[in-house]
Amino acid sequence: MRHVSAYASLRRTTPCPECRSPADWVGVQALVGDSLLWDVEVTCRACRFAVADCGGELSDDVREQLLAEHGAAVLRLRAPAHRVTVLRVLRASLRLELGAAKDVLERVWGGTYTGTLPEMELLARRLREAGVDAVASVGP
Repeated sequence: MRHVSAYASLRRTTPCPECRSPADWVGVQALVGDSLLWDVEVTCRACRFAVADCGGELSDDVREQLLAEHGAAVLRLRAPAHRVTVLRVLRASLRLELGAAKDVLERVWGGTYTGTLPEMELLARRLREAGVDAVASVGP
């Protein structure tokens, strides 16, 4: 069994795809192992319709809803770190060109690089694996 180390979820009521009655919609972004997963489940009490879509793509608008509902997590470096090490991890993890990775690096140094808690925890974990003391946190 794989351990979920960070997650953020949304709950909504949506029309049932089968009977159009109000159905429960739950979406969860979770950090499982070394992967970000997005799962959605819809269940209807009226007609007993149920469906789950596991491992799907997190859309930009749903990601924005997660951020609005849970707040943005910040990636922080708790101790001085070698610039090249941090840059290498950011480039590999975010699949960025050098220039874009340098921009992200400046935001990380400045404490302004944010995302969902699972996203930032994945980056913090990868930085820790490279020997950088990094944490993800929501709030001040």
